[in-house]
Amino acid sequence: MIIFVFLSLFAVTVNCIFYDSYTGNVISKDEVKQHDKANNTFWCVGEFEPCDPNEGRRVDGSCNNLQHPTRGASHTPFVRVLPAVYDKDFEPKTAKSGNAMPTPRYLRTNLWSVGKVSSQLFTQLAIHDFVFMSADVVSLHDTVKYIIWKPYCCTAKGKTDRDCVQNKIPDDDPVHRFSDIRCLNMTRPESFQSTGCVKNGTVPERITSSTPLLDLSMLYGSDLKSLLAKGRLFKGGLLKYEISNGRIWPPSTKSQINLCLLNDKPRETRCHATPEDGSNTLASVNIMAVWFWRYHNIIAEQLAKINPCWDDNTLFNTARDINIAVALQIYFYELLPLFLGRENLVRDGVLSPSFGYRDAYNPEILPQVSLEYPFVLRWLHSVQEGTLKMYDTKGYYLKQYPIVNLTLRTGFFDVDNNIDYITQGAFRQGSANIDHTADPDIVDIGLGPHQRASDLMTNDISKNRYFGFQPYVKYHEFCFGKTIKKWGDLEGVIDPERIEILKDLYEDVEDMDLLAGIWVERRIKGGFVPPTFYCLVVEQLVRNIVSDRHWYESSERPNAFSLQQLFEIRKASIARILCDVGDKVTEIQPQAFLRPHSRNRISRCEIIPSIDFAAWKDFKCNEQYTWQLVNE
Repeated sequence: MIIFVFLSLFAVTVNCIFYDSYTGNVISKDEVKQHDKANNTFWCVGEFEPCDPNEGRRVDGSCNNLQHPTRGASHTPFVRVLPAVYDKDFEPKTAKSGNAMPTPRYLRTNLWSVGKVSSQLFTQLAIHDFVFMSADVVSLHDTVKYIIWKPYCCTAKGKTDRDCVQNKIPDDDPVHRFSDIRCLNMTRPESFQSTGCVKNGTVPERITSSTPLLDLSMLYGSDLKSLLAKGRLFKGGLLKYEISNGRIWPPSTKSQINLCLLNDKPRETRCHATPEDGSNTLASVNIMAVWFWRYHNIIAEQLAKINPCWDDNTLFNTARDINIAVALQIYFYELLPLFLGRENLVRDGVLSPSFGYRDAYNPEILPQVSLEYPFVLRWLHSVQEGTLKMYDTKGYYLKQYPIVNLTLRTGFFDVDNNIDYITQGAFRQGSANIDHTADPDIVDIGLGPHQRASDLMTNDISKNRYFGFQPYVKYHEFCFGKTIKKWGDLEGVIDPERIEILKDLYEDVEDMDLLAGIWVERRIKGGFVPPTFYCLVVEQLVRNIVSDRHWYESSERPNAFSLQQLFEIRKASIARILCDVGDKVTEIQPQAFLRPHSRNRISRCEIIPSIDFAAWKDFKCNEQYTWQLVNE
């Protein structure tokens, strides 16, 4: 029988140990009281029970590394591939000459054309999953900070608030020269310094509420108490759910902060979220979270049928374990190979060449995420389609809606059958094409009605500098061993016409921002992404695998899958997920991240392989259950 060691709802807190979130060191109760007085305990203090090497993956991520219990938990430091670089007072660096760098908005408008060009290869669903998985290692605080907490950064007040960033718009801006808008609102990222965990005067280190490893924290949260209070039904291993208009939804949020700010009331009343109120941020994250929320309960129900003697804890933890494994299987083995190239990923250790176990755990590598990884994923803004197209079950186009107007808005999905139509559109509509054209909604609206004007890709360049990333040429040297000292050294890496544009924008090749370089690179051989993007993403994916003691392919982890169970996990596909939980999905193409074509025809769900949960049958448990029935 599978046994999961589980932290009880009624665990005695006196057994907990307090840790400093930044250093990972044990701290005293007196030090905790000091943080209480400073009102920063939430960020700066981790409270965890002692580690049990035989327990499964904790919701809060603690005890993944037994020698360093806090690493793997939320509110812990990122690592950096390359050390940070700043000017004095940790301000973004100036150009090599000492002059000011070109403004982020000016860079974006010169490096990107604006228009709508649909991919003939990838679906909108592929981008949904990319955004969903990136949300697993970051949190919404940075965006909420300048939408809700400090929306005044482009006013006079913002000039005196150090947290504020005023992204200037040139007078000759191709869009805003026709308006009076000369500033795009942004704030500095939350850091251990800004929250008071570490004294100012040290290099700003970003802090988020997500766990650093890929564990569906955007679904289950990263805090056990929140999951117990808001997520679990405590019956049959299920997550709480609600039924509205004949559809299953996560439970409505009961928090004091209602983040569904754009719900069009009174029609749009639904406001649901994860245990930590995170899943209702972006439309892509929201819709994927709904699907995997439902899928958890399908798994739990199947396990309960197979093993009627399992209790709620065993059902819940096993279902969560399978759900995480399915999400990772789809992300690593179905989505990433399409963009990064299967042969490349096998060669570089991201994918296993076989269907069997992969035991790569190395306790010397701490479970952390590089700061560069979620940042370079912002390149995906360039391939995001700004319009959600909606279709009926027969594939007939019905209507469309701007995806940027669905940020912090879940009520839209529960009216007018929108969830049905958006689901159909996810695997029928193309993403934006991988080229040098950005969708106008992404670069001129960005966050919909939350801001008067916003440009996500301009913010990306600005954040590049506030994170203190070294210039593009240093990352290129790290990745490929080639030193770049002059513009001619970029030949073969960047097309000549784009090198000419860069020369007009930057005084020196060594000034080029990391993201700007990634924007203009040629595609990697065997894939569709820029080479430096590939390098920094793969660097983190390998770290994730080898530092995760609970990696789903391992035979040595606590409660490891049997080979038969792992083979069943290998059957997982995004098409099968939508067949099982998608609203009114009865037909879909087998490779749903790719648009339908002659070798990927839309087919009946019955032909899409599914997981056989009989592989989790607990024979000892069933023998005991049968004996009890006979004797009753």
